[in-house]
Amino acid sequence: MSLLTPDAKTHVDPAAQASTPEKSRAERTTSFDVADFPVPHGREEDWRFTPVDRLTGLLAEEPTQEGAVTVTVSDESVVGEPLAAGEGVRGTALKPGDRASVLAHTGSAKALHLKLAADTEYDEPVRVQVHGATGKRSNGHVVVEAGANAKGLVILEHTGSGEHTANVEVVVGDGANLTVVSVQQWDDDALHLAQHEALVGRDAHYRHIAVTLGGAIVRINSNVKYDGPGGDATLLGVYFADAGQHLEHRTFIDHNAPHTNSLVTYKGALQGDSAHSVWVGDVLIRAEAEGIETYELNRNLVLTDGARADSVPNLEIETGEIAGAGHASSTGRFDDEQLFYLQARGIPEHEARRLVVRGFFADVVNKIGVPAVVDPLMDAIDEELARGANV
Repeated sequence: MSLLTPDAKTHVDPAAQASTPEKSRAERTTSFDVADFPVPHGREEDWRFTPVDRLTGLLAEEPTQEGAVTVTVSDESVVGEPLAAGEGVRGTALKPGDRASVLAHTGSAKALHLKLAADTEYDEPVRVQVHGATGKRSNGHVVVEAGANAKGLVILEHTGSGEHTANVEVVVGDGANLTVVSVQQWDDDALHLAQHEALVGRDAHYRHIAVTLGGAIVRINSNVKYDGPGGDATLLGVYFADAGQHLEHRTFIDHNAPHTNSLVTYKGALQGDSAHSVWVGDVLIRAEAEGIETYELNRNLVLTDGARADSVPNLEIETGEIAGAGHASSTGRFDDEQLFYLQARGIPEHEARRLVVRGFFADVVNKIGVPAVVDPLMDAIDEELARGANV
């Protein structure tokens, strides 16, 4: 269902329900051929929320311009040989699912390859800093490979400006424990379209955390499938949309193996005229995926008039032999009663608003549990609130 928020009540958008695709998510096109993905016009199911009229340049087949992007890695010891298409594990997990992803693939002759050694625990996070240049186009592909029983944290930080298509391909070996964090803190004019795809091995644990605060248009597809039973995937997301921003997150969990688990939790706040957030969560439980358990949750907090949140959970089940499956979604206004309660106890209005918003994000932020991510995130949310108060 799709939730819009003219007031504190939540209701189903009939137009959104009517456009729900009839075919299985498993039947959607994936291909390495650009010709299989025409330029979208905005009426396609996968693009109906996205302002494609503002993405004309980014959806054109263009190479990376010189000086468009700089990429630095904090730990050179995990950097392997760059991977061409079909080399090593590149293409093992990720097969492009839309035009932006296939452009990132064809526009990246070599992929940055991060390789976490088997049976090794990495005490420090591996930081990958991606910085874009104003007015320039770039395409990127990152492959993160965690060997069997490896344990580590990889943080992708996006700053600067420009127009950027990107693929992030993650292969989690059997028994490994890997967390991948993607932080989008672009300048206000940046455009960023990305597909993040993970293949989770037997008895492996994978966490994907998306933090999106900057950029004019940011759209990230975060997908997971399994390479054996016992795999566990947690997808967490936090986003804050200001006036004129379009922040879109799509998740797809493909339970293609038995006794696998998944949890999706995304929370967002919006303020300012024409601020727009989109979350679409798809879960496919295939016939062979007996004994799985899955749950997805999306919550949105609208702080001002003129903002809109669309939230669409989808659950497709091909077998009744599962441990559990469910989803929840809601959008609501800022709670004036909470604000009044805090102000009545002598707390200034700006501080009261900050406390209410922090409380809204608290459960998902606590699930992140990575100080290197959480502390800057909460500081950035405070800055977003202060910016809104000054408008």
